[in-house]
Amino acid sequence: MSTDVLMPKLGFSMNEGTLVEWLAADGAAISEGQPLYALESDKSVQEIEAPASGTLKIIASVGEVYPVGELLAQIG
Repeated sequence: MSTDVLMPKLGFSMNEGTLVEWLAADGAAISEGQPLYALESDKSVQEIEAPASGTLKIIASVGEVYPVGELLAQIG
């Protein structure tokens, strides 16, 4: 069973965010809690941790803006 990696809502007024960088490669084995990607919102950049362990399948592209709740990747 896979775990969806969704665009998080990091602030009360956050509606979207920009995917700045993937910190793991597509197909990489990752561990829960490992830094997974960098996200820019409201002029700050934050590293977001993996919600589960498994193999990363990247769906979203770096540099693109995604709404809160959008599917960015899956971990299976």
